[in-house]
Parts: sequence; C-alpha cells; structure tokens
Amino acid sequence: MNVIAWIFLVMFCAAVGVGLLMYLKAQKATVEASRAQSKAELDIKAERERLLAEAQREAQRLRERGQQEADSVRKESELKAKEQALQARTEAEKLLTERQKTLEKQEQRLLSKEEGLDKKHQQVDQKTRDLETLTDKRRAELEKLEGQQAEAKRLLEAQALRLEEIAGLTRDDAKKELISQLEYAAKMDAAKLVRRIEEESQEEAAKKARWTIATAIQRVASDVVAEQAVSSVQLPSDDLKGRIIGREGRNIRALEKATGCDLIVDDTPESIVVSSFDPIRREVARQSILKLLADGRIHPARIEEVVEKVKVDMDQHLKDIGEAACIEMGFPDVHPKLHKLVGRLNYRTSYGQNVLEHTKEVAMIAEYMAAEMGADGRLARRAGLFHDIGKAIDREVEGTHIEIGMQLMQRYGEKEAVIHAMSCHHGDFEPRTVEAMLITAADALSAARPGARREILETYVKRLEQLEGIANSYKGVQKSFAMQAGREIRILVDAGSVNDDQAYWIAKDVSRRVEAEMQYPGQIKVTVMRELRAVEIAR
Repeated sequence: MNVIAWIFLVMFCAAVGVGLLMYLKAQKATVEASRAQSKAELDIKAERERLLAEAQREAQRLRERGQQEADSVRKESELKAKEQALQARTEAEKLLTERQKTLEKQEQRLLSKEEGLDKKHQQVDQKTRDLETLTDKRRAELEKLEGQQAEAKRLLEAQALRLEEIAGLTRDDAKKELISQLEYAAKMDAAKLVRRIEEESQEEAAKKARWTIATAIQRVASDVVAEQAVSSVQLPSDDLKGRIIGREGRNIRALEKATGCDLIVDDTPESIVVSSFDPIRREVARQSILKLLADGRIHPARIEEVVEKVKVDMDQHLKDIGEAACIEMGFPDVHPKLHKLVGRLNYRTSYGQNVLEHTKEVAMIAEYMAAEMGADGRLARRAGLFHDIGKAIDREVEGTHIEIGMQLMQRYGEKEAVIHAMSCHHGDFEPRTVEAMLITAADALSAARPGARREILETYVKRLEQLEGIANSYKGVQKSFAMQAGREIRILVDAGSVNDDQAYWIAKDVSRRVEAEMQYPGQIKVTVMRELRAVEIAR
C-alpha cells in the first residue's frame, strides 16, 4: 500500500510539475505575445505618424502647386480678357470709322443731290420766265392776227359786193351756178366709177367661172390619180365599218392621225379605201386596219399601239425586200444599212414607174451592154442597182437624189468606180469610164420605153410634198398630212408652244403661202389641229 501510494504520489507530483511547467511556459508565451503586440502597436503608430506626416507634406505641396496653377490661370485669363477687350475696341473703332466714312459719302451724295435740285429749280424758274415771255408774245401775235382776220373779212365782203356788181349776179345765184357745175362733175365721176366696177365685176365673174370649172375638172380627174394613190382593204362584213369609224368618228380620226392617211368609207360594200401619196404610209395604214380587224379590239389607244408595231414590222419588211433584191442581183456583200434603203425603193415611184423595178431593169440592161462591149459587167450591174438609191430618202433630206446617193455610197464603203458610174446618169458629172456612160444609156432606155412612166402621178406627188413642206416650215408644227388628193392639208401643232390664236394665224399664213407659191386646180383646205394630251401610268 505504501509503495502504491508512494507511486501515486510520485506520479501526482510529476503531473503537478508538468502542469506547472506548462503553465509557466504559457505565461511566458503570453508575456512575449503581449510584448510583441505592444511593439507592433508602437511600430504601427510610428508608421502611421510617418505616413501622416508625409501626407501632410504632400498635401502642402499640392496646395502650393494648385495655388501656382491658379495664379497662372488667373494671369492668362486676365491677359486673354485684355486681348479680347483690345480686339473688341479695335473692331469698334474700325466699325465706327467705316460708319463715319459711309455717313460722309451719304452726306456728299446729299450735297450733290441738293446742288442738282438747286440747278433744276433754277432751270425750272428760267423755263417759267421764258414761258411767260413766250405767252405774252403769242398773246400779242394772236391779238394782231385777230385784227388781220377782221380786216380780211371786211375786204372779202367788199370784194364780194364788187364782184356782184361786175357779174350782175347775186350771191345766191352764184352758189346755185357753182352747185350745178359740181353736180355735173360728180355725175361724170360716178358714171366712170360705175363703168369700172362693171368691168371689174365681169373680170371677177370670169375668173370665178374659170375657177369653178377647174375645180370640177380636178374632181373628175382625181379618179385617175386615185388608181395609183389608194389601197383597198376588204372587210369580212359591212358591220365592221361602224367599228372602224367608232363612236362619233373617234376611231377613224385616230387612224388618220396616227398614219397620216385619208380613210374613205363610202357605199362600196365590204371595203375601205386608204388614200395617201406616200405608199409606205398607205401600206402601214392598210396593215394596221387588217391587224385591228383580226384582233377585234378597236379603240384609239389600241390603234396607236398597233400602228407603232406595224411601223416596226414595216422597217423589217423593207430590209427583207432590199436584201432579197441585192441577192437576186448577185450582191450578197451589200452593207446591211443599204438593204432597207433598197427596200424603200419598192414603195417609191418616178413618173408612175416603180423605182426598185426600174433599178433592176437598169442594172440588167447595163450589164448586157457591158458584156457586148467588153466592159466590166458586174461593175455596171452594181452601179445600175444603186444609181437611184438617193430617192429612198430624197423627200426627207435636202439635196438631189444623186448627191444623196453619193453620200450614202461613200458612207457605206462602196468603191469609187461604182460611185462615179452611178453619179453620171443625169449628166451632173462628166463620165470617165465606159460603165458610167452605160448607166446613163440604160437609165434612159428604161425610162423611155412605152408605158414605163407617166407625168401625172409624179407631178401630183411633188405637189403634195411641196404642200407638206410649206406646213412643216412653221415653228411648233409636229406633223402635217396632205389628204383628199391634195385638196386638204392637216397640220398637227404642239399645244405647249402654240396657242389658239397662233394656230389660227398659222392656218392663215399657210393658205397665203400656198396661194403664192403653188399651182393647183380647185382649192385647198388648211386645217390646224391643236391637242393637249396628258398621259400617266399607274403602277
């Protein structure tokens, strides 16, 4: 027991010693921690004081720098303010100077005006004085003249009394004698005037009679021309004539306006006659009517659309005709632009002869003669084909058909030998080659054969061309169409540039020029049409 108690005691003492030792160590650690904390606090405090001192020094520097910058800004602001004030003062002085100069100029002008007014016042005063002097002078002259008139009247009375004593007639008797003599002279003059009026009336009556007879003859003779200047359109039935005419004639008017041809709807069953001196125009009108009849829609807008389409088709048709003619004559190398011109010759006549057929005939005759003479037959045939090419556009371009043809041939690359040969066929140029002389001979042979040409149609066409040329020469005229076999000319003017009064005077001037410049049977009616058309498309 004692040993165990002793052991327990020893163990207890050891535990107490260990605990005491641990306590002491804890105390020591606490003290060291307290010391370290105190030292750290001192260090922190010192660092804080140091940083605070540095912050205060930095704040002081910033304050000093800000003060310096503020001083510099203030000085700059003061300088700028002084400069602006100086500039404003300078501008004000400059403006004041300019105003003073302006006032001085105005003052000088006012002074000059006052001087001018003073001079004018002086002139007016002088004129007033001169007028008063002249008035007094005229008054004195008038008084003197009245006295002279009174004296002259007294002398006339005395002279009249003296004449009565000498003649043995009273004043009333002398008046009656004088009146009877004047009456006799007036009767003689009246008789002469009546005789002259009767003679003029007889001459005017004869002139009107001749005019009436010529008009009648022209109307009767128009059928001969119409045989070559009209085309007939066959209708499936007479009912379609009403549709062609349209309500109040609007369709036929639209057709005539768009094509430039005269449409004759008479009693001929199932046919309409298209009349125009221009065959191409007439053919366009005929084809347009046929297309409208086939389509069934006939109204002014559709008519204009169809006519424009037919014109395009007609251009291609002319090109095809010309190309076929060139190939037929053995010239596939012709410039494409010449094809259309050659095709136009098919619708051109010269003294009633078809020009395209005439050119073919000239080409063949020239080639045959060249072969007999040993000349260049191909050259002669080519020159013969193109010798009248200028007639395709001679109604649209100024110059003779030879000059126009030479220009066209040069433009489209024909050889000089061909151009020379075709240019000599009317004797305008001296021929230098055999082929040129052959073209002249062939042209004369083709034109001179019996039945080849007629003077009537060519003269008729030239008269219509001259009529349209006179109308187209006026400013504001858009189109003109000779119609009714040359008895009427219809002129379309621009509504924007020609008013109603100007349209009336254009009609008057055209009629006067036609009377002065043309020779024609009967009478010609001049109609000027002015139409304003507004068009808009809804999309």
